[in-house]
Amino acid sequence: MVLRVCKYGEKVLREKAAPVSVVTAELRALADDMVETMHKAGGVGLAAQQVGRTERLCVIDLPPDCDEEEDRAFNAPIAMPLKMFNPEIISRDGAVCDKEGCLSFPGVGGEVVRAHQVVCTYMDETGAGQTITARGYLARAIQHEIDHLDGILYVDRMSAIERLRHASKLKKLAKANGGAR
Repeated sequence: MVLRVCKYGEKVLREKAAPVSVVTAELRALADDMVETMHKAGGVGLAAQQVGRTERLCVIDLPPDCDEEEDRAFNAPIAMPLKMFNPEIISRDGAVCDKEGCLSFPGVGGEVVRAHQVVCTYMDETGAGQTITARGYLARAIQHEIDHLDGILYVDRMSAIERLRHASKLKKLAKANGGAR
């Protein structure tokens, strides 16, 4: 089922996610619906807050050709779509500035500095603990979605100059969606 994607200005985007104690059939169905919603919207990642929920859950599904060859080969063992319950980044390495966008910010995209490599722990759909190391675009997507789960939006990570460039769009978007910034 395709869910409604919350937009900048809606309060739920600033809420911190509640940890998942057990991965239930309902949560697995939510994760499936989030993947369907993300695909329909043309995105590569989606956090629970973006569909009005506050469970610590995010999904990621990268196209196979989205990354540099070396990073693509490194990330190859990580099956897509990635459904992550209670994800946490336990280490970061390197720094890369690149353009990001977000389904909750239509028409807004900007440069954000993120770690090039992350190590992340999470529970999979069966409730089993997993640890992955990701590089490049996958590492960026993981960081972006975990920020959502912590109530941090990618515009918060933009430089002041970058935010200023988008100030009027952000103000209009926030006003149209409840005013929370």
